[in-house]
Amino acid sequence: MAELSNQRVAYFNGRIVPESEVLLPFRDRGFKYGDAVFDMTRTFGGRIFRLREHVERLYRSLKYARIDPGLSPEEMIEISHEVLERNRHLLGEDDDYWVGQRISRGLEPEGGDLFTVENPTVIVECNPLPLKPRAKLFRDGIDVVVPSVRRVPPECLSPNAKTHNYMNLVLADLEAKAGNPDAWAVVLDMNGNLCEGLGSNIFVVRDGAVVTPREQFVLPGVSRATAIELAEEEGIDVIEDDVSLYDAYNADECFLTSTSLCICPVRRVNGAVIGDGTVPGPITRRITDAYIRLVDHDFVDQYLKRLEG
Repeated sequence: MAELSNQRVAYFNGRIVPESEVLLPFRDRGFKYGDAVFDMTRTFGGRIFRLREHVERLYRSLKYARIDPGLSPEEMIEISHEVLERNRHLLGEDDDYWVGQRISRGLEPEGGDLFTVENPTVIVECNPLPLKPRAKLFRDGIDVVVPSVRRVPPECLSPNAKTHNYMNLVLADLEAKAGNPDAWAVVLDMNGNLCEGLGSNIFVVRDGAVVTPREQFVLPGVSRATAIELAEEEGIDVIEDDVSLYDAYNADECFLTSTSLCICPVRRVNGAVIGDGTVPGPITRRITDAYIRLVDHDFVDQYLKRLEG
């Protein structure tokens, strides 16, 4: 292994270089048009979680977008491990990383046709998880706000592909945070049912069963799949179905899943207190405890240790 750097490094088009040297030309199609895909996992105690599943989803997104990264999935996995190892020594005590892969269609040639792009831009990076800013979410629960912005329907762009075209969800999040800086947006689909948030999936609990929006309308998150798998192992029924705001307001419990949070309780949706207001509820706690056992790392405690006051 090459000498370790005193700053984070990333893989950039065939080389591992300091992050400061990862510079995109302004004609890169990922920058110009959001013409790029990505995926993101995290580490637990420095151990990368379900990298193969994330890379497999990345390559499904690449196939959908018709982008050839010039690397096999196995090579992408190997590079991701190498980047993590080259950055591991920079982790603080009890900190962890996001580990992500980003591929754009590449550089649009000057004076060329829009689609005469031959070489993709490939980046593999590490980024510290925002443990301190999100610590209170595990103590208090998340306040979900449903903005006026609706999710782009699957007839227009498949939500199953994880692309750089995030403006829809960014605008939704900005609207939610304008009224409550701590809010997390969850958008409705065009039929008026709860859909997903920026990098997060929503679940409600009613009568002992867990219900989550159908995969047709959401990005099928790896953390979402993990929560479903663990719930079923715990003997908890899991239903994929439409989830209305009425269902959310009357739920016994509610939680979000995401790469960084894993699973985190929701205390309110549009100001309506969920259940009796206790977070986490018993079903959410059972799935969370199973998640902690699976990854052999108490991520809830990892967040709570960052609380201030």
